[in-house]
Amino acid sequence: MLLKIHIQRLHILIGICALLSNVGCSTKAEEQKEEEVRYLVTSPLQKDTLATKDYVCQVHSIQHIEIRALEKGYLQKIFVDEGQYVKKGQLMFQIMPVVYNAELQKSQAEANYVGIEYQNTKRLADSNIVSKNELALAKAKFDKANAEVSLAKTHLQFTEIRAPFSGIMDHFQVRLGSLVDEGDLLTTLSDNSKMWVYFNVPEAEYLDFKTHHDDNMKHVNLVMANNELFDHPGEVQTIEADFNNETGNIAFRATFPNPKGLLRHGETGNVRMTVPLKNALIIPQKATYEVLEKKYVYVVDKDNKIRSREVAIAAEMPHIFVIKSGLKKDDKILLEGLRQVRENQKIQYKFEQPDAVISHLSLYAE
Repeated sequence: MLLKIHIQRLHILIGICALLSNVGCSTKAEEQKEEEVRYLVTSPLQKDTLATKDYVCQVHSIQHIEIRALEKGYLQKIFVDEGQYVKKGQLMFQIMPVVYNAELQKSQAEANYVGIEYQNTKRLADSNIVSKNELALAKAKFDKANAEVSLAKTHLQFTEIRAPFSGIMDHFQVRLGSLVDEGDLLTTLSDNSKMWVYFNVPEAEYLDFKTHHDDNMKHVNLVMANNELFDHPGEVQTIEADFNNETGNIAFRATFPNPKGLLRHGETGNVRMTVPLKNALIIPQKATYEVLEKKYVYVVDKDNKIRSREVAIAAEMPHIFVIKSGLKKDDKILLEGLRQVRENQKIQYKFEQPDAVISHLSLYAE
């Protein structure tokens, strides 16, 4: 019985030794495998480049006004349609002019009567029958009557509402036959031959713009709401006087030509500005990973061990990031296999020159 127990214990010990031996061999094999894998490593590329930045914008017509009634009355005629292009001076609306015609006729009759009195007084004054004061009084009455005629003509003209400039009509606020009062809104008119595009710029970027202020920053592009680039570039022509203390931004205004009338008042989009960057550090986007909305890279230290490091992004372009802080020119960063390594892991790597890495990416920054 004792012999049988000893034999069972011996078998157990042999099994344990075999298991430990297998584990040890497996661990050594894995370590050997890790050492055999060669990862691709590169460094940031330092060079002068141009970065693009997008700013949310509002598109406005170069002229956008409200067309309002200048006199009270019934809207008798509408000569245009919503969305129609009208030329400067074109008749748009007419308010019923009956009352104003009557006022003009009345003032003209009074002016004729006073004119006759003035002529009679003038003949008497020339014959020294009446004094010069009476003549002056008659002349004043005559001038006043003529002024009343001019005023009545002006009121009558106000019943015809014409386009103050060439542009596109908006929708009507009133309909034919409506009773409108003086100052009532009829419609709006937009001159879309050029467009003013407003966008807000942070203080630091405003200072960069004022420091450089070259053509690269003055000339901007417009990315429309459908993510397509507008055909014609614009130019930054105006910067507002004051910063918004709540947002820390200042408003820029760029002017865009609009020969085909594609842009309309009230559209939105993004202004794309090109900003020169001196001695910028550039890395491929694929060399980064994200944790809780923060960007990280794996840096290879002098012992060939992997260390994670947070980086700040100054600008983003297709396939590349411009680094604001977190890396130096001579740092070695892991380019591929980011999901296959772990913190403090020792690796074997192959170094590829950064200019060669960047040249193989599909980007436009030079």
